[in-house]
Amino acid sequence: MTQGRLTIAIAAASAAALGLAFAPTASASGGDDVVKRGACSGASHWKLKAGPDNGRIEVEGEVDSNVNGQTWHWKIRHNGHASAHGTRATSGPSGSFEVHRRLVDTSGRDRIGWRARNLRSGEVCQGALTV
Repeated sequence: MTQGRLTIAIAAASAAALGLAFAPTASASGGDDVVKRGACSGASHWKLKAGPDNGRIEVEGEVDSNVNGQTWHWKIRHNGHASAHGTRATSGPSGSFEVHRRLVDTSGRDRIGWRARNLRSGEVCQGALTV
């Protein structure tokens, strides 16, 4: 190999290695996550994320209202049935809350629903996805 070709080969290999160093990596919950976002019935926004996690489905529901101290009742539905529910308050600098649950991964496609209602204002956030 000539000096010029060797220099080009080394440069190409270095560029390829550098590109791999900065390539995005899959999250710990897997690269097959499905994410949906939307507006609530008021000024708030919601996010629903679900994906496979060691034979289960990891689900994350979030409401961002930009107001601290609001109390919300939330519910996660799985294939039409209530799977988890509770009450959370918004907090932190963003005025939001998150809920994380791991659900049984049934055979076939799984339909996940998310709903949260502000107990004071009645504002509703809801969405669904299929994994």
